[in-house]
Parts: sequence; structure tokens; C-alpha cells
Amino acid sequence: MPKPLPTINKNAIDVHQISVSFNSTAILEDISFAVKNGSICAIIGPNGSGKTTLLKAILGLLKPQTGSVLFWGKNVEQTRGRIGYVPQRFNFDVRFPITVREFISLTRQRSVPKSRIEEVVQEVGLTPIILKKQLGELSGGQLQRILIAQALFLSPDLLIMDEPAAGIDIMGGKLFHDILLHLNRDHNTTIVIVSHDMAFVSKIVDHVICINKTLVCADPPKIALTEKNLKKLFEDAELSRHAHGIH
Repeated sequence: MPKPLPTINKNAIDVHQISVSFNSTAILEDISFAVKNGSICAIIGPNGSGKTTLLKAILGLLKPQTGSVLFWGKNVEQTRGRIGYVPQRFNFDVRFPITVREFISLTRQRSVPKSRIEEVVQEVGLTPIILKKQLGELSGGQLQRILIAQALFLSPDLLIMDEPAAGIDIMGGKLFHDILLHLNRDHNTTIVIVSHDMAFVSKIVDHVICINKTLVCADPPKIALTEKNLKKLFEDAELSRHAHGIH
């Protein structure tokens, strides 16, 4: 039975007053924002600002001290099958004997045809021949694409990605941006991505969430990526409109 489509007039994500602390140290304080269904949203902030913690709290991978998160008006347990996640790092024993095909198939459900494996590999710009390789043989850029392919395997309505372009070269980076646009425009996939690439953020995303333990701003790129906001966000970082691709 096909899954129901997201309700068009509901936000894909509603984050309400999320706070997270570890050992009495505040990591996130009173974070609230919404992600519109069908949009591309970037989360930016300096190192240590709580971006990865925020994603984990949103996904229910850690329990915040306060606040709530809803996906299309429902909790994460009711919608988990509609959400794909690509972590910042994937640590595994490169000697472990598992092929790319077997790795992608780990999440396969009976209702998903085996041919879907070839489809998602091609969607991330790779050829099906890579499916025969051992996972430990892949380059960093190839592994990142395979992680994205696995996240796409069940055709999620929402894709959450934590710096997925890390380790991908410039040419691969352009392809990666094209992949995101394809997923968003052709499959109506809502995308939330943590990124340090300001040129990407300024050109492709619809909405920018700026955090540094607290919410600095949540606006479209033209409003969020002003020099004033970036100075406030990154504090002593040297800013240049040209260097950040802001025009």
C-alpha cells in the first residue's frame, strides 16, 4: 500500500523551544523554527554551535530537556519511515566484508523492488557497477554518495543531511548540488542540510536557520546571509561578501 503524500499546507518540521544540555552545560537554548513542506533548508553556524546536536534532537536520537518536534503535525515515531538521514561521519571497519549492494539493501522492505537499488545509485551520479565493490574500497566522496543513496532508498518525503558534501571535490560538489535540486524539484523531497558552503546556501536553499547555541535568525538567504547576521553568528570570523559567494 503506497504511503500517503504529505499534507501540502502543513510544515514538514515544526521545532518548538528545543533546549539540550550535557552535564549542566547548555548546548542548545530555546530553539524554535519551521521548515516548509517541499523546501530546501540549510542550518549554519560556527563549529561547536550545536548543529549536529540539533539534528539528533529533531530526529529523536537524543531527548531534549525541553521542547517538541513535529513532522507534518505528527511525532517522529509516526513518521520515521518517511524520513531519510545522512550523518556527518560514518565510522565502520573497512575490513568488514559487505558490498555496496548489501549495504544499501540493509533497509530494504519487501514492498521495495530490488531494481530500486540501481535507481538510487544512478540518482547520486554513480554507475551500478559500484554495487559490486566492497564498502571499504570506496573513496571518501563515493562513500558519501552511497550514504545518500541509502537514505534515498525508501523514497523519503524528508531528507536530513549533516554536512554530506564533506570530502567531495569541487566537481563532485557541483554534481551533489544538482542531485539535491533534482530530488527537491522532481520528487518534491523536503531537504534540511547542515552546510559550511555559503555559496551553496546563498544560491540553492529557500530558508536558512542560523544557530550558535541559540537561534540567531531563520529567514530566506537574502535576509539571513547579511554581513550583520554573519558577524553576529560567527563573531570574530573575517567576513567577505565575495569569499562567501554573497552577491
